[in-house]
Amino acid sequence: MTSNFFTPAAENAWREQDWDLLVLFTTAGEWPANKVLADIAQAGKLLDARVGNTLTMLAAPQVSGGRMILAPVTGTDNEYQDVRLFADMGKQAAALAKAVGARRPLLMLDAKLDAAYKQALQVAALGFAQALWQPLEKREAEGLSAALDAVGVLADEQTVAQLSAIEAGKYLARDLCGTEPERMSAPAFAHYSVAHLQDSGLTIRVEENRDALERDYPLMSAVARASFQVARHQPRVVRFEYQGEGECQHTFLLAGKGVVYDTGGADLKIGGAMAGMSRDKGGAAAVVGLMKSLSELKPKGIRVIADVGLVRNSIGSEAFVTDEIITSHAGVRVRIGNTDAEGRLVLADVLSHLRIKAKECVAPELFSVATLTGHVVRAYGGYTAAVENAVAREQGVANSLNEIGESWGDPMEISRLRREDFAKIRDVSDAADILSSNNAPSSITARGHQFPAAFLLKASGLMDNTGEDELPLPYTHLDIAGSATEGDPVYGVPTAAPLTALLQYILSKSSH
Repeated sequence: MTSNFFTPAAENAWREQDWDLLVLFTTAGEWPANKVLADIAQAGKLLDARVGNTLTMLAAPQVSGGRMILAPVTGTDNEYQDVRLFADMGKQAAALAKAVGARRPLLMLDAKLDAAYKQALQVAALGFAQALWQPLEKREAEGLSAALDAVGVLADEQTVAQLSAIEAGKYLARDLCGTEPERMSAPAFAHYSVAHLQDSGLTIRVEENRDALERDYPLMSAVARASFQVARHQPRVVRFEYQGEGECQHTFLLAGKGVVYDTGGADLKIGGAMAGMSRDKGGAAAVVGLMKSLSELKPKGIRVIADVGLVRNSIGSEAFVTDEIITSHAGVRVRIGNTDAEGRLVLADVLSHLRIKAKECVAPELFSVATLTGHVVRAYGGYTAAVENAVAREQGVANSLNEIGESWGDPMEISRLRREDFAKIRDVSDAADILSSNNAPSSITARGHQFPAAFLLKASGLMDNTGEDELPLPYTHLDIAGSATEGDPVYGVPTAAPLTALLQYILSKSSH
């Protein structure tokens, strides 16, 4: 999909013939304020009692393309609902538009809504685009082009430019996350990312040298130990950097977990639990997609540095095992508690490098994004969980991020780090500084998504940057194990969460 998939449309574009279908989003039980469109809907209701209450197709000679999908959204008066109602309807409308053969639909909103729905049209449009994505393997095997030629949005150019940038990033992220582990191995993931960002203006560096990786990313290299033997499975670390015009006011440093396939390692996943583990790269995918969106929007006054650790957690005679003690990049001795808790090892080394980089940056904020634990799914279902360090909590990072995410249909739950989380990573043998994990599934472990954040703080050296430090570093861990895909729990469609919320949060600090 090209970055100009969404096209701005003028106020009266619904009358023009540049579009072959009008998709009108309204609220159920209310007619549009536009009299022409209201008359079309009311006439349709004489023939079909569902009109105005459910998704319907109407003959509409007065509008562009001569036909209209009326997409009434139900539930906007329910205080437990949110703007994702419009994303849901956008997906339904996209399926119908595609089924009836539309190639250039125009999206329009005509509804009375309160402030919680201020981004309703944008959310509907992103839902519409989400439903049109086709897996990369299918597109390559069948030579498929984009499902539609273009989608018009009745909004101003700035709004639509932002929508196009978001969708361009999400499309790339869906490809990276959703593609099978041979087509999107660690080297292939790095190559695909660089190929789609090579003309973006970003600075990109790929580390693939084994000596450098083992020296600078010792925990990640332990995870990769069995995969080094196979060239196409060897690990990579990719750094993307965006520097906006003007004086830098804020710096954002992002770490993405890119476990391109997770067998569990020596603690092998059994009983069918390995299926879907090609999606364990959703964090890295979302981070790369975010950099794509930023490269298109080019906000001023900010700097964004993103590192993604790409690795296959393979089994074999070289595999790392439970009980090993490995010193992290930050100099912390880590006892391995379970080889299936590999993502936090990848992130710890990547975060350590970002921690050092942050000390020379203006107003730095750190984030990690990862499909990290089954516990977060047990605790929060399909929501992203935000776990902050004390500095970020004091600054209200997660609260701000969640408030923005709520308005854009990318909400999250906020968890709090507590003393019990640090107690869980104590190595009782006293031979190591910390323990990477317990030896039970996180989904049945109390505080199973919170204590990994405590590990990340310790293993990366971020615990040294407390509120009393000269440069306190706010850090927020985002666990997207529940939100990275939707639909089928194993092979559902990638969502690119939390790209939209993170992007809007970053833009809110920009001077553009």
